[in-house]
Order: sequence, then C-alpha cells, then structure tokens
Amino acid sequence: MGSAASAAVPPPPPPAQAQAGAPPYGPGLAGILPPTPEGEEKKEGKVDYLNLPCPVPFEEIQREALMSLKPELFEGLRFDFTKGLNQKFSLSHSVLMGSIEVPAQSTETIKVPTAHYEFGANFLDPKLMLVGRVMTDGRLNARVKCDLTENLILKVNAQLTQEAHYSQGMFNFDYKGSDYRTQFQIGNNAFYGGNYIQSVTPNLSMGTEIFWLGHQRKSGIGFASRYNTDKMVGTLQVASTGIVALSYVQKVSEKVSLASDFMYNHMSKDVTASFGYDYFLRQCRLRGKIDSNGVVAAYLEERLNMGVNFLLSAEIDHCKKNYKFGFGMTVGE
Repeated sequence: MGSAASAAVPPPPPPAQAQAGAPPYGPGLAGILPPTPEGEEKKEGKVDYLNLPCPVPFEEIQREALMSLKPELFEGLRFDFTKGLNQKFSLSHSVLMGSIEVPAQSTETIKVPTAHYEFGANFLDPKLMLVGRVMTDGRLNARVKCDLTENLILKVNAQLTQEAHYSQGMFNFDYKGSDYRTQFQIGNNAFYGGNYIQSVTPNLSMGTEIFWLGHQRKSGIGFASRYNTDKMVGTLQVASTGIVALSYVQKVSEKVSLASDFMYNHMSKDVTASFGYDYFLRQCRLRGKIDSNGVVAAYLEERLNMGVNFLLSAEIDHCKKNYKFGFGMTVGE
C-alpha cells in the first residue's frame, strides 16, 4: 500500500523558466505597455522654413473676430432681392426703411426717419468681379476685382456723391507670394499706402504697414502679428496713431466660436473691450456681443427655405438710451 501510494503522487513541477526576450531587471513597464512595432519610431516634427503657408491679407488679419463682434446691424425694415440672369450676371434690389442719427450737442440721440432704394448689378467671373450700386440719394458705389496674373490682383473701390469733396476712390495692387503677401494702395487726397505680411512659422505671421496722406500732411506706420491654430486665432496690432488692438477667437466646436477684442486709443484715452459669440444652428446662425460701454447686440439669420433668409437685428445702448431693432428678409442667392 505504501509503495502504491508513493507511486500515485505526481512529481513536483519543474522550475519556471524566464521568457525569451524578458529584460533581466524584471517586467516593469515593458510588461505592461504593448510592444512597439518594428520599424516604427517616433520622429520629432521639423519645421520646413522654406515651405511655409501663405498668410491671410493684412487687412483681413482680424476677420474671424470681426465676423462675430461686428455683424451687419440695421434698424427698421430691410428687404433684399437678388435675381440671377445667367451664371455670371445678376441684378439686386434693396429697400430699407428706418431712421438715421443726427449729430447733436446734447447726450440724447436724435433720429430722423428715412427710407431709400438701392439697385445693383453684379458680374462674377473666376478672374473678374464687377459690383455696382446706385441709391436714390444719388450715391454710386462700384467695386472691381481683376486677377491680372495668378499672383497679382487689382482691386478698385469708388464712391461718387453729389456733394463736393465727398467722393472717394482707391486702387489696390495685391501680390501673393508663396509665404508672404504685399499690397500697394493709391487713393484720392494724395493717399499712398503699403503693407507686407510674412509667415514666420506655420502658425505665426507678422507684418507692417505704412501710409501717407498728402493733403493733411499726415503719415503713420503700424505693426501686426497673427497666431492661429485649428482651435484659436490671436492677433495684435499697434500703430503710430496711438491705436493698440488685440483680438482672440476660440473655436469651441465646429458650430460654436467665442471672440473677444480690446482697443486702446492713446490720443483720446478711450478703452473698449467686447466679448461675442458665433453659433451655427441647424437652420440659422446667431451672433452677438456685449462691450464695456454697455452696448448689447445680437444678429440672427434664419433660413426659411432655399434662397430665403429671415433677419433679426437688435442693439441696445443703455448709457445713451439708444435702442435699435430691425427685421428683414433676403431672397435669392
């Protein structure tokens, strides 16, 4: 019996052997983290300074902030109708019934009822754009954009009025390089100006501008910088005229953006700060802001149907007791 019982007991298991390839100092993190595939190594991204992106135009350096903080507010009734005659030519009609503010020495705002009609003609081509507007008060606005070459663009803005010395005209020559933009301006009243903006890194661009107004014997120079990523845009502008402007836009999501700006005028000692939002809903777009002067504004664009939009505009200035409300409709592309 004893010998049979001894034979039934299985022999002890052999000692465990270390796995092939295990580190001699124990598993540690190597036993927890998944192994790195062969041939896959982390490489630090290197900036190619000879292949930087082209920056935005100098005059559009704050375009994201302006879209949220400065919508096209209006007061009264507005109706816009655009009719396309063909793929390149279209006509537009615009009616606005509201009020205008009259300058006064008192702090109260004086408004006078007014109404006007505007007729426009548009010619849109990939290399040529012609836009004209004629109003019932005799004003004529014209815009021309012509691509002279792939990199050189000519822009013309003109406003003609019946009042003497109020007509204006401006010629802009824009040149677009691989990683820079430059612009030369010529206008009435012996105005000459130019600007240049250069990409310094893939996210940072810096530029400068200079102008000369011959009739008033005034000149100025300014500097600007813009830093943008997929989630934010920050800008800074400083001019010899005493203006310091900053703006910041945070893209919360694809449909929501928050914006803020700050402006300081050294000559008048005025300081203004504002905060705004830009919200895309399924059928509408809502924009609004509030600033340090107590002005609250909101602008709503509701899409009722294909090519038909309903507009709501509101602006409340509690300090000056100035209230502006408007609604309108746009029909056509």
